Amino acid sequence: MYLEERKTKKGAKYYLAHSFREGGKVQKIRVYLGSNIDKKHIKQRQEKAEQLLKQQLNSFKIIRSPINYKLSKREQALIESLKHKTKLKVIHFSEADWGQFTQLFTYNTNAIEGGTITQNEVLDILHENKWPFAKPKEDISETYGVAEAIRYIRKTKKVLSVELIKELHQIIFQNSKAFAGKLREKGVEVGIRDGFGNIVHLGAPSSRVLGLLNELVKWYTLNKKNYPPVVLAAVVHNQFEYIHPFEDGNGRVGRLLLNNILIKNHMPPVNISMSSRAEYYETLRIFQNSGDIKPTIDLILREYKDLEKKLKKEGRKSSKKNMKK
Repeated sequence: MYLEERKTKKGAKYYLAHSFREGGKVQKIRVYLGSNIDKKHIKQRQEKAEQLLKQQLNSFKIIRSPINYKLSKREQALIESLKHKTKLKVIHFSEADWGQFTQLFTYNTNAIEGGTITQNEVLDILHENKWPFAKPKEDISETYGVAEAIRYIRKTKKVLSVELIKELHQIIFQNSKAFAGKLREKGVEVGIRDGFGNIVHLGAPSSRVLGLLNELVKWYTLNKKNYPPVVLAAVVHNQFEYIHPFEDGNGRVGRLLLNNILIKNHMPPVNISMSSRAEYYETLRIFQNSGDIKPTIDLILREYKDLEKKLKKEGRKSSKKNMKK
């Protein structure tokens, strides 16, 4: 591992890099440490970056063969039991339900990624076209974008393809990101930072993104009749987040892919709530480290229960308003 310094017009950018040979070709992976930082901060970040590079190197087997998950008979019985308890097959979304879900999902999926638009502001934006004062235009644009993407996955017949993945990214970020709808270019490596600025996950090397997405699509096509829809959706979502194919916006696209698979398999959509963010990230970490999908499935099923309660509550509110009219 070695330190790379790149000179730019705005100063120097620093990376921790590692080169290795694979399949007769030299591959390089990097972790971005920062720009215009002093030696003390470089050293501090370099120690964490070394751990992440080792983690990524150790996980290359997982990347090469991304899905080896086999559901045991016991786990299958557990999933069927949980499905029965949450009445997943009984819920049929009305247009009013879809409206409520769109508001909830749009607020929560953006908030998880640091969006500043509140739940009430989402309502004003989507129903009144009323923009909140002093909020970033990008956040407002992405509010419209997520809502439009939900409408799209309801109507489209596409389930999982590289084309669909790029389309969803384009719909959400067309007015906020210059790279909307474009996979990471070669040399553009990404990582997820926590609230302290530490990188907690590295995406797959940019040179492998397209190939890995094609592998994921192939896995889904071969296994879509072998597993329950919740398992399919969870595995695809988690593996997509592991690949991290875009420069930014991967979380929102991944949660839409999860719902597209559920919908196309005659299941209702699910909302991952902002209040579950820490647990949500933990389920991703567990999957990335061990391939264990059960924590993600448990979270999805609990979120289903919560969503059912919220929709019933909103339905009662709407009924009362109509009675007053």
